[in-house]
Amino acid sequence: MRVALMVTCVNDAMFPETGKAVVTLLRRLGVDVEFPAAQTCCAQPMVNTGYLDEAVPVVRTFVDAFAGYDAIVTPSGSCAGSARHQHGIVAKRSGDAGLVQAVAETAPKTYELTEFLVDVLGVTDVGAYFPHRVTYHPTCHSLRMLGVGDRPRQLLEKVRGIRLTDLPKAEECCGFGGTFAVKNADTSIAMGADKARHVRDTGAEVLVAGDNSCLMHIGGVLSRQRSGVRVMHLAEILASTEDAPVLAAPAAPTRAQEAPR
Repeated sequence: MRVALMVTCVNDAMFPETGKAVVTLLRRLGVDVEFPAAQTCCAQPMVNTGYLDEAVPVVRTFVDAFAGYDAIVTPSGSCAGSARHQHGIVAKRSGDAGLVQAVAETAPKTYELTEFLVDVLGVTDVGAYFPHRVTYHPTCHSLRMLGVGDRPRQLLEKVRGIRLTDLPKAEECCGFGGTFAVKNADTSIAMGADKARHVRDTGAEVLVAGDNSCLMHIGGVLSRQRSGVRVMHLAEILASTEDAPVLAAPAAPTRAQEAPR
């Protein structure tokens, strides 16, 4: 099987360790994964903001970069959802029959990471080890657009040493929503604060999710609150083993831990 990694813009620019973790994990499972250097954005920001015509060349770049692969794997429910559901809308609007056909070939082969692991590879125990108390936030697009269901939890439950605790009101949006956080900042902050409160209520050391955009938003709130909770992408936990442990980035200190002034 010839597999390509779609790393996503936010991971490429801000969270490169997530992409590295996906490659480490897939290679450990015997998958020959490649990184097409020509990849750029999935076009979701343009589509979500209503710039469908401007999204056409971006979608065309996507299908060209990932043509010929048996599967396209991404550590983002949001970007996988864009490729599977939005690219067809953009291609049809363009009136380009060739683009419509190309999207019809790439869209169904694009998988969010947990879908690929559980549905394509047929594994839930990936040999991971992460001895920490963890709570999981299911991101909106993974739930509502892709329907990943309990696949992430199936994988987390098989991680050795993990102590997995339920997140209250887990299916509520964190408030990020891409440009929503900019255009509706007050509402976004309020939603993020609600999510952060529920995370703190779990007593977890680490908040895990399948989209770094959501973790960036919630993690920013947790950091400003000096909660002591770390955030970590699911791929990094699944890549972690006894021999090669992966650690979350240090959390901001709690108020009790701050140095006296």
